[in-house]
Amino acid sequence: MSQIKLYIDQDAINHRLIGALRSRGVSVMTVLDSGLVQKSDKEQLAFATKGGYALYTFNVSDFHRLHLSWAADGREHAGIILVPQQRYSIGEQLRRIRLLRASVTAEGVRNRVEFLSNWC
Repeated sequence: MSQIKLYIDQDAINHRLIGALRSRGVSVMTVLDSGLVQKSDKEQLAFATKGGYALYTFNVSDFHRLHLSWAADGREHAGIILVPQQRYSIGEQLRRIRLLRASVTAEGVRNRVEFLSNWC
C-alpha cells in the first residue's frame, strides 16, 4: 500500500504548506518543480497522473468538470483533491491532508475526487 503523493497546482501553491508537508515525509511536486506554469488543466492532470501524484487544487469547479470528462472518456488519473480557496489555514490544510493520507492509499484515491472539506 503506497501513500498519496501530491502534485500542487498553481492556484494552491503555498511555500509554507509545501515545506510543512515535505518536512513530514510527504512526496510533493509543484507546478513550479514541473516547469508547467501556465499550462492547461488537462496538461497538469496528465503530468500528475503520469507521475502517480494526486492533484491538489483550489480550482474546484474546473477540475471537478475535468474529472467527470475524463471518467466519461474512460481516462484514468491518480486522484484529485479539491480545496475551497481561502477556507482553511495552512495548519488546517496540513491536518486534513495528513488525515486523508492516513486513511486512504494512493490506490484508493485513484480516479476519485476527494474534497478536503470531508476530512475533519
